[in-house]
Amino acid sequence: MTFSKRERIILVVAVVVFGALVLDRWALTPLLDRSAKVAARKAVLLSKMANAENLLERRRLIGPRWRRMIADGMKRDPAGAESQVLHALGDWAEDAGLNLVSLKPERSTKETPLPEIDFRATGTGSMAAVSRFLWRLETAGIPLRVKTMQIGSRKEGLDDLSLQLQVSTLHVPADPEPAPPAADATAPGGDAP
Repeated sequence: MTFSKRERIILVVAVVVFGALVLDRWALTPLLDRSAKVAARKAVLLSKMANAENLLERRRLIGPRWRRMIADGMKRDPAGAESQVLHALGDWAEDAGLNLVSLKPERSTKETPLPEIDFRATGTGSMAAVSRFLWRLETAGIPLRVKTMQIGSRKEGLDDLSLQLQVSTLHVPADPEPAPPAADATAPGGDAP
């Protein structure tokens, strides 16, 4: 059977189109899909790597400060941390000439990686006494954070101020004790009861 020139052109075009469709279906489309998936996976991995590098850099920068805080006074038990702050606030108030009227600790019941203990303090004194006391808080070697502070005049026209303060400290929680291994249900001889 012989084909005319026109039929041969149509046959060649049909074979080329069919070949292109098969090539697209079995080779090109899967390759492009795989390339898109690889590009998306690469973006995710680069983002994770950038986050990990950022974490390592923060650890490098904060590590010495953290070790110094632990060495300088961050306590492992809440009672020790509470006692440390109570004594420090009392000593600083006495050194500054501030009369502490009340000093009350308030332990938090929330479970956090670094538990916090709040303290409410109320005192009276002159402007110089209040400023010396606040300076001692600011330059403390123990972990302290001033949460709220209110200073007011007790008597108009006199150098007699009242100070209400809420500070907090951190303590390192005790490491959880490892759970004992589960008892095996089989007897030493290997027989189950």
